[in-house]
Amino acid sequence: MSQPDLSSDTPIETSSETVPVATAEVPTSAKVAPIANPVALPDEVAPPIALTLGEVEAEGATTGEVQEFVAAGGDWDDVVAARQARGDETFVVNMGPQHPSTHGVLRLEVEMDGETVTSLRPSIGYLHTGIEKSMEFKTFAQGSAFVTRMDYVAPIFNEVVYCMAVEKLLGITVPERADILRVLVMELGRMASHLVCIGTGGMEIGALTVMTIGFREREMILDFFEALCGSRMNHAYVRPGGVSIDLPESGLAQLRTVIEWMHKHLPEYAGFCNENPIFKLRMENVAKLDLAGCMALGVTGPTLRSTGYPWDLRKNQPYCGYDTYDFDVITWDTEDSYGRFRVRLQELWESLKIIEQCYDRLEKTNGQPVMVEDPALSWPGHLTVGADGQGNSFGHVKQIMGQSMEALIQHFKTVTEGFRVPAGQVYQSIESPKGELGCFLVSDGGTRPYRCHFRDPGFNHLQALPIICEGGMLSDVVVAVGALDPVLGGVDR
Repeated sequence: MSQPDLSSDTPIETSSETVPVATAEVPTSAKVAPIANPVALPDEVAPPIALTLGEVEAEGATTGEVQEFVAAGGDWDDVVAARQARGDETFVVNMGPQHPSTHGVLRLEVEMDGETVTSLRPSIGYLHTGIEKSMEFKTFAQGSAFVTRMDYVAPIFNEVVYCMAVEKLLGITVPERADILRVLVMELGRMASHLVCIGTGGMEIGALTVMTIGFREREMILDFFEALCGSRMNHAYVRPGGVSIDLPESGLAQLRTVIEWMHKHLPEYAGFCNENPIFKLRMENVAKLDLAGCMALGVTGPTLRSTGYPWDLRKNQPYCGYDTYDFDVITWDTEDSYGRFRVRLQELWESLKIIEQCYDRLEKTNGQPVMVEDPALSWPGHLTVGADGQGNSFGHVKQIMGQSMEALIQHFKTVTEGFRVPAGQVYQSIESPKGELGCFLVSDGGTRPYRCHFRDPGFNHLQALPIICEGGMLSDVVVAVGALDPVLGGVDR
């Protein structure tokens, strides 16, 4: 298109519309698309020249300058046609912080050229709860009720790693049955977390049935947690020195029901997904991250193991007696989202194998203590649940009140003041469903943590998003986030 003649008041004839042009000389960079309701400008300010979108694009193409458009500057077809003529379709899209497809209150600033992601920047902090700072004002025993709310999809792991750090500073060893119960609830929690990851990840690419059956199996696990400690989530079940309560009378029977249910229904996931051509097209060669990238970015868990590297803290740095259980570390060799899915799917079976071994050990250790026998740590009356399923039973209260006055005073002091932890600092890590979960704990010798900081795997994994998404499609960003499985409660803490 030839350049318009700005030296007269004659209207310019264009293919789309006739637009009157002002006589003032204005630099090219000031030319904008027509404004619906122009505002009167002071005499000393030159009004903008009104051109059609096609003329603005043509002017920008010759000068190399980027043009800006207002919301009322023409219809969408003109905008698209002009952009295609320039060969420049770069624009910015904000994904989130609404929850769908971001697995939490996560915002992704995505710069795109057409549908190709050219730049991606994770923006976090929308779910900041200040848990780590709040714990500095609570006793060590109260910490379990705080940390369980970080990764709320797998809360048991937060409790275990925190309590193990406290126990390291105290220099104590928990009873055998307490360790068995910890392994049991962790593996049940691992299955529940993987089911959420697989189910929601499937839903986001159109496999809605995978989500409905995933939450069906998860309900069985949460029902068991509710029978065990009264809470389906945010349990505060694991305490420094052991666990808060033993299995209920019907605990083993209900656990056997869960095991049988899983054996019956877990094969459905492989049938739905493993060789599904649509599922594989959406997952294979998407969000690839090799072993060197994982090492550089601190990526652990299924994402690391999908590169073929068998790193699992349950095997490499055993805790809670994991070295006495028979299970395999699952790896894959594709380094992509599909490999991470297959790792999680097979880990469901390995967790079920460990749960069955826990069942046998719980049968053999029935009646053994689940909390250290230390009056400075454990309460005089062991916590039990009443017939109504609520609070402390009458027998629990009677046991405390029926003992000596000294025992009652000790109970009040333990509950209200807490126990003292020797001064020092310690780092404890475990294998959560997402990867390495760590707790750095500092004590100044008092009854409260001086400093408590967590290494949540999701926080480290989010920094890998630009690497695995840039150069791909926008639709692949959804798959990439789901394959990393972040939980923003743990990321923001």
